[in-house]
Amino acid sequence: MSLLELHSKVPKKQKKRRGRGDSAGQGSYSGHGIKGQTARSGGRRRPGFEGGQTPYLRRIPKLKGFKNPNHFEYQVVNIGQLNIFDENTEITKELLLGKNLISKKNNPVKLLGGKGELTKKLTIVVDRASKSALAAVEGKKGKVVLHSPTIKTKK
Repeated sequence: MSLLELHSKVPKKQKKRRGRGDSAGQGSYSGHGIKGQTARSGGRRRPGFEGGQTPYLRRIPKLKGFKNPNHFEYQVVNIGQLNIFDENTEITKELLLGKNLISKKNNPVKLLGGKGELTKKLTIVVDRASKSALAAVEGKKGKVVLHSPTIKTKK
């Protein structure tokens, strides 16, 4: 089989040949009607024109500020939630995801020390941690490994 033998499964839609006589099917006024704005050359209304009423884009409020492309949506894990793991466990994103403590694998994780109390020695791998969380983990002779989150920008 060669490239010349390949054909499209869906036949191409034929373009309407307008203004080529009445017997061609689109003759006479060529689909423009008789008189009026749309019968004239260049007589189409601009996009967004709504017949004179205030258009939608002018009715909606103006948006303030801008969206920071480098903004991170951190997933929060409190120190008291980590007591479900066994002693001397290395806690990673995959383990947190498996225990439903976080919902997205790609978003960075921040460890907070405000709610609950840690009762076990753990090694925790997260992207960010608060000072109180670091103090709580180090108080139990545990360790926190910090990774800086990677920036995924669309260019």
